This record gives sequence, structure tokens and C-alpha cells, in this order.
Amino acid sequence: MSGLISKKELLNKYNISYGTLYRWKRMGLIPDDWLVKKSTYTGQETFFDEEQICERIEAIIARKDQVPLEQIARELQGKTEQEAKLIINSKHWTKEINMSDLVSVIVKIGDDERDLTEIISGNTVINKSQEE
Repeated sequence: MSGLISKKELLNKYNISYGTLYRWKRMGLIPDDWLVKKSTYTGQETFFDEEQICERIEAIIARKDQVPLEQIARELQGKTEQEAKLIINSKHWTKEINMSDLVSVIVKIGDDERDLTEIISGNTVINKSQEE
């Protein structure tokens, strides 16, 4: 992951409104898992991987006047739907992470940590129909 950019910095950099950013998010132009929530001295703020989000915003801005946003969203979702994903299920939520965005996976119990990144990043594919 490159550096992070705050939501406020992103909005200012591209002169887009909060409403526009979240409309694009709801439409699927910006994946939910790209939002990084962090505690700051002013409370919780939203950040993004700067390189990833800037590339996406620039692509949207470059095409939005020629192509309907819905079409751009379908094209972008088609790309991400083909990517391998790490899916984490808990009692309360499910989180999907594109494997191309994965930096590390660490299991921590007490002071012991185990890095599972290499195991998870392998090319093992489980076909759900084979499991049953």
C-alpha cells in the first residue's frame, strides 16, 4: 500500500463533494473495502490508499462526461469480480478483500503472532461445489 490520503484531502484535490464521493461509492465505482477508518486526535477519519483511489477518481472524472456512471461502474465491477478475494466471516460481519490489495494477514494470540500471508496468497482455488 502506498501512502494514505484523507477523505478531506481527496475531496479538495479533485474538487468533488462529499455527496459525489459517496454516490460513486454506492454505485460501486469505489469499493467499500477501499475505505480505511482510523482514529485521529479529532475522532475517526476515513482514509484511502492514495495511489489506488487517485487512479480511480481520475479514471471516473476522465470518462464521466462521455459514458454513464452506471456503465463505468459495471466495467470496474467486472474487473474486481474476476479478482481472487480473501473473505473473512465473523459472527457479526463479512469482509471481502481483493487479493491484489492484500499486504499481510497475521493471527495474534497473546504475544505470539503468526504471519499467514504466504499461505493465503498461494494459488489454491477451492471450488464451492467441490466442498459439498
